[in-house]
Amino acid sequence: MCAAQAMSDGYDAAGAQERGMMSERILVVEDDPRLAGMLDEYLRNHGYAVSQAATGAQALEQLGADALGAVILDLMLPDMDGLDVCRKLREQSDLPVLMLTARGDAIDRIVGLELGADDYLPKPFEPRELLARLRAILRRRATPASGATKTLLFGQLEIDPNAHTVKVAGRAAELTAYQFELLLALAQRAGRVLSRDMLMDLVRGAPLDAFDRSIDVHISRIRAAIEDDPKSPRRIITVRGAGYLFARKQD
Repeated sequence: MCAAQAMSDGYDAAGAQERGMMSERILVVEDDPRLAGMLDEYLRNHGYAVSQAATGAQALEQLGADALGAVILDLMLPDMDGLDVCRKLREQSDLPVLMLTARGDAIDRIVGLELGADDYLPKPFEPRELLARLRAILRRRATPASGATKTLLFGQLEIDPNAHTVKVAGRAAELTAYQFELLLALAQRAGRVLSRDMLMDLVRGAPLDAFDRSIDVHISRIRAAIEDDPKSPRRIITVRGAGYLFARKQD
């Protein structure tokens, strides 16, 4: 089943009840007019405003034109690779990015995550899964984790759950919303070893994806942002065969 057909079949009449409940504007970057139209209709039926771009250039132009909540970005665009769009987007914005890819190679997903995408979804996809993933990245951006209100201090590392900010020796560390929640989940459980599955459950709220190696990519990005030497990390420690441990005592 093609993605556009899945989108059409996945329409839920109950979604109409959600109209007016959300005001987030979603930028859909997709050059297939049929799929773009289906996405537009489906998201509007679930209460979102939608802007569209058929090329990477149009997408980058709209970043400053509209007040956006998130970007749904297809990797295969007529004028430039979606990965290049993601890279340029990250240079000027921390908007949540949900990648869409019809490519089968996992390396594209890994590179996309390394460039700062918050999540990915392979084509063809179920519309309800797309909606769930979109809501998850918007929720991570807008709402601090439950019960996390106090700033966490670990030596020179400062994590503020309310402001969704991370500082190292007073310098801001650039993280995506997903990476922030991943770091927060680890920091709140400092001294405990957390498996990839545990981390995915804690951050997503539900295991939506079997591609758990995406956690490794995000951990690598976090280390690059907060470690003095990412190749010899002292804050986020890999426990071989078990997962990751956030060190209690740090400089």
